[in-house]
Amino acid sequence: MSLPPFQALLDAHRVDVYRFLVALVGSEDAEDCFQETFLAALRAYPKLRDASNLRGWILTIAHRKAMDHHRARVRRAEPVAALPERLAPERSDGEPALWNAVRALPPKQRAAVVARYVNDLAYRDIARMTGGTEEAARRNAADGIAKLREVWAR
Repeated sequence: MSLPPFQALLDAHRVDVYRFLVALVGSEDAEDCFQETFLAALRAYPKLRDASNLRGWILTIAHRKAMDHHRARVRRAEPVAALPERLAPERSDGEPALWNAVRALPPKQRAAVVARYVNDLAYRDIARMTGGTEEAARRNAADGIAKLREVWAR
């Protein structure tokens, strides 16, 4: 089965794709996702081998673009009018309580957290410093941060 011209695909499915995207991302963002969908489809169209379900193919691309949009929105910073004043709680001796939580971490996690987030060392450098692998350094830092979040959330 031969492919129809791309303009024919666009004309035949644009209304369905747009409605689909409005349902997934809302009317404000549907146009951007619509454009991204058809740009991606245009790039992939010459390599398409099966034209038996073009509607399903273009809706699959639209769904992926909508999911990309949602993922990007979660990572995007949202502006606020004013930042709240939130000081870290302090111990009786005036030292921030967060350092107590850091000191309570297991030694390898504590070393990885401090080296990564205080000293801004790369994981390969942390691995050399602790005598482990880069993957272990990543895992120790991630586990340490997770424990700190648990403590801080209380």
